[in-house]
Amino acid sequence: MNKFIDLNIDPSIKQGISKKQYEEMTEVQESVIPLALEGHDIIAQAPTGTGKTMSFAIPILEMIDSSSDKVQAIILAPTRELAIQITEEIQEVGYFNKNIRVTSVYGGEYIERQLRSLKARPQIVVATPGRLMDHMRRRTIKLNDVKIFVLDEADEMLNMGFREDIDTILADVTNEHQTMLFSATISKGIEEIAKLYLKSPKVIRISKSELTVSLVEQKYILLEEKDKIEVMSRLIDINDYHLVMVFCNTKRAVDEVSAQLLQRGFMVEALHGDMKQMQRDRVMNRFREGQINILVASDVAARGLDVDDVDVVFNYDVPTDEEYYIHRIGRTGRAKRTGLAVSLVTKKEKYRLKSIMLYSKALISLMEVPTLDKVMKVRIKRILDKAISNNEDAGTKINKYQKLISQTIASLEEQGISKDVIINGLILSELNNLQNDFEITEVREEVNIKGKSKDRGKKASNTTRMFITLGKKDKLKIYNITDLLVSKTNLTNRDVDRVDMYDNFSFFEVPTNKADQVLKAFNKIIIDGKRVNVEVAKDKGRNKESKKRDNRNKRVR
Repeated sequence: MNKFIDLNIDPSIKQGISKKQYEEMTEVQESVIPLALEGHDIIAQAPTGTGKTMSFAIPILEMIDSSSDKVQAIILAPTRELAIQITEEIQEVGYFNKNIRVTSVYGGEYIERQLRSLKARPQIVVATPGRLMDHMRRRTIKLNDVKIFVLDEADEMLNMGFREDIDTILADVTNEHQTMLFSATISKGIEEIAKLYLKSPKVIRISKSELTVSLVEQKYILLEEKDKIEVMSRLIDINDYHLVMVFCNTKRAVDEVSAQLLQRGFMVEALHGDMKQMQRDRVMNRFREGQINILVASDVAARGLDVDDVDVVFNYDVPTDEEYYIHRIGRTGRAKRTGLAVSLVTKKEKYRLKSIMLYSKALISLMEVPTLDKVMKVRIKRILDKAISNNEDAGTKINKYQKLISQTIASLEEQGISKDVIINGLILSELNNLQNDFEITEVREEVNIKGKSKDRGKKASNTTRMFITLGKKDKLKIYNITDLLVSKTNLTNRDVDRVDMYDNFSFFEVPTNKADQVLKAFNKIIIDGKRVNVEVAKDKGRNKESKKRDNRNKRVR
């Protein structure tokens, strides 16, 4: 059974599913929904783009009592964006049952507005941890009657430091209830939560070979760093994509890439963690409504974003973590649609791509770069089509300038200037606004994943390996280390490479001529009351030394 129509659920829910034009269930939906309807606790490994929201939305809508005005279902999400999107999805699927009420509560919005929505007595509440606890303290949300509790993107909530909040909230759910936990990865922390709060859960794991959405065609291009913008521009131009997402590893790179694309005439906006929530909402609304067609984002800012019609995802920087790649490409090829993911890879980033290929077992094939001549033909045709269209529009309504245009052209012809010269000049003028006329340096070498990667352990002669006293126990990820280095020095994202993170410390590489700058910048840095030290790492026996140092630091703590 893999069709929604075959589910034994209320006809009004099937109407809502049909309204959204969903027919076949994804693997996660097919595995989770029947078990959830039977009332089992569930742990589901479900990355972005696998349809996990419907996996818990349908059972919730089927099992709650719509005649009651008690809160019966709580869905906990890590971000405001994800909370809003889950709410909208449930509202759409439950559209034909007018007694269903769902609302979302989250930080970054005046609590008074949420208090008004809670007065409507919703049966389903989607919340971020901090704001839910605010309402619990105010007694404006009571968990006494909760019979379904969902933790969505549980791994991200742990990464964001919400473990204590989750414990506090779940300890307050004393009623007999069903718990469903969704996570991209099943970490030790997730297993601890499951052991404490779930009863004999059914575990659903998607194998690594299925983590990358099957409908997403995955490509890579080997090129030089200076050519990334040009290559990406050519591909967008020649394929006329409607919605494009571009991922960068740091906030600075997001700003730089969006600025360069804007200079080329693209409708583009940036999205990163330094932006205020109101700015992020405005950018996402413009993207969803098609007012802009390119969104350049960092990984942390894009968590929880849900846009169904993204044509292509570009990895401007190859992600520093294999899981980020899964999350990124999950933005396209959604809801049974086909999609495309293109990674722009420099020689320095090849080892990252190898790691991704080995981890995901995905077929990521080499892609050819369109020649400049091919791109120019497309651009010229588009300019001419626009000119013809404008001329046809002018014929259907009075154009006050038409007479003046005709007189001016006639005057030029009298001076011996032909229409061909005028047309060619106008086209060249438009083309100059659209492109920087230079040839890229094409790299035809393929990435081979057979055997062990020679790049991974090899240190380039012009780079220096460095050690920093920040690690996983500081609730950081690799991109946090990169962002920190970029913000405290004149380093760019491409300067920071090969970041290896351990519990209490991390290693990274920078160009040798910039190593002193890093050491000086971190001479007296204090983060969250902790002195951060940076030093040049010892190369010999690095892995062995890392383990010894990690164990020593654990004993000290």
